[in-house]
Amino acid sequence: MAVSFGTYRRFARGAVLASIFLAGPAFALAPEHETRRLMLATEEAVMAENWGDAAEYLNRLQQLEGEKPADYYFYRGRVMLQSSHLNEAQSALETYVSQVGTEGPHYQESLKLITSIEKTRKESALAPQSAGESERVAVIEPAGDGRVDSLRKLYLADSDREALTLHINSLLELAGWRRDKAVVRLDRPAEVEYRLGTQGDELQIQEIRRTEDGRILRSTEQMSVFGINPKVEWRCEATVSTCWVYDPRDGSRLLQLAENRDRAEEIAETLGHLIRTVQAPSGS
Repeated sequence: MAVSFGTYRRFARGAVLASIFLAGPAFALAPEHETRRLMLATEEAVMAENWGDAAEYLNRLQQLEGEKPADYYFYRGRVMLQSSHLNEAQSALETYVSQVGTEGPHYQESLKLITSIEKTRKESALAPQSAGESERVAVIEPAGDGRVDSLRKLYLADSDREALTLHINSLLELAGWRRDKAVVRLDRPAEVEYRLGTQGDELQIQEIRRTEDGRILRSTEQMSVFGINPKVEWRCEATVSTCWVYDPRDGSRLLQLAENRDRAEEIAETLGHLIRTVQAPSGS
């Protein structure tokens, strides 16, 4: 019944933001059953340390509509840590801990992994951050080719464009902005979320806003990358508990994110590299 991964990749290449289960025999399972099936497969792959298989199942889960089980974030953290993507690993593990609390079956292991990530980041840091950095606008240069090669292996992607799109959507999934910063209920989706896709020489940025009365407002903006400088600025404002990623076309606010410096920086970096990749003919 399962869709082969080759079929999945062909669908993902054409429409990354669309569900890969809109066609093919795997759609015989309702989304909630398919989610459970892929979660079981992910758990078995992680236990067997088959990290490539685990990444594949997690990528498929990412494409499914609806809320993800709490364990999804734990296993995503494990896979990202195995691939040395420390920021995303820590974000996923922190999401798991916040969602399940002390009663979660992986609670203690998650805390240990978060501590290990912090130690690894501290040991590998080349220079300390300067004081007052959070009040300055940071400019992000696109990442090097070695990092994109790593992402292609992580997401089993056929192209740099596909790998970067999957990666930025994985980051955005954890970066949703919420009105209530004091009590974060992760069983409820964020008030502001984003999804990115590409078509030709354009980026497609979908914004999903949830109003206080429960309505969902969706809007999609087309961004032509022609002539854009792929340097992306970002800034976090502690006073409003918000990070912003700025539009490289005019410097206006583009993405409204939860306050998390590391995550905002990686989203801006990935967006810059995605712009540069789409600009290049080989990035199609």
